[in-house]
Amino acid sequence: MSELGFLQGACVWKGAEMVDNPRWVKTFPGVVLEQIDAAVRNTDGVAWRAINRQNFPLPDAASFFDDVREELENGSGMVKMKGLDVGRYDQEQLRRLWYGLGAHLGTPMYQNYRGEVMREIKDEGMGVGAKLYGATVDESGKQFLSSGARTLTPGQLRFHTDRCDVVGLLCVRQAAEGGVSKLASSATVYNEILRRRPDLHALLCKPIPRSRFGEEAGGEHIVYDLPIFGVRDGKPTSHFSLTYIENAQMVPGVRKLTDAEHEAIRLLLAVAEESCFEMRFAPGDIQLLNNHVIYHGRTAFKDQVETGQDRLLMRLWLSVPNSRALPADHAVLWGDVGSGKPHGGIAQPAAAMNA
Repeated sequence: MSELGFLQGACVWKGAEMVDNPRWVKTFPGVVLEQIDAAVRNTDGVAWRAINRQNFPLPDAASFFDDVREELENGSGMVKMKGLDVGRYDQEQLRRLWYGLGAHLGTPMYQNYRGEVMREIKDEGMGVGAKLYGATVDESGKQFLSSGARTLTPGQLRFHTDRCDVVGLLCVRQAAEGGVSKLASSATVYNEILRRRPDLHALLCKPIPRSRFGEEAGGEHIVYDLPIFGVRDGKPTSHFSLTYIENAQMVPGVRKLTDAEHEAIRLLLAVAEESCFEMRFAPGDIQLLNNHVIYHGRTAFKDQVETGQDRLLMRLWLSVPNSRALPADHAVLWGDVGSGKPHGGIAQPAAAMNA
């Protein structure tokens, strides 16, 4: 149950002010860049999955990462870390580098039931995405891709959140055209809907059916109920991906959304569009987003492989040590809802967990 009332704090913002006051941009100190480079060189021959804070030491980075985590949890909810020269490293070195940074920021979480903790986000074609993440057909017989499958195509991505405290994207290469990141404060969306249409706001604070869409193992039910908005101890959380709501409506026996609920979701998307801002990654940029307070989307993109402009991002899902407590009814998605606890990620098959 939501604690109804307008939200306060630095997580409530509109796009224009974030452009004018980029408090969310953090440049790596020179000494930290030197230590990152040394750690990459000193772990030559170590598998990236074996990288941790001990074998990838960054002794002068603690205060920098504390500042990053503070901005994510108690500030705007987003950070762009800049200053890395990705051209210095080959692909395997970049994996070690990014996983090492992730280990210092938090705990990498599983992104799918196959046990992936780092995912390359690039155009792999609709067929690859459908095979890896699942697809079905809608009422008209048209192919309906899961959210995970859509990330592996060059198409537009609607505003959504990922199932983790913080999603991190390291830009290795940018597309020739498009691929612009769109960011909106879900706290601002919450407040604006409450101001305009409290009746619709109330519906978004009540359970709405979501489908797991075959993308995870270990879930108790194929479809589960979860509010789009929740608040605990004055801190909001919003988990939203329209794809999983739409897919749940295709499952036999699932409660159909009312016209008012559909209207509430359309209003959410409209307000997110009104209040968002856009940023385009440059190679070496790292975007970190707190999924509890940020919606993110993407414009369509076009690669040009022959000029080296084929978009490649490396994604980590992180649970962070200063994470917020979540409402009790969010345990169906997040697991442990206590503050500072490992939140989110995708449940793994029992066989894999026992291997």
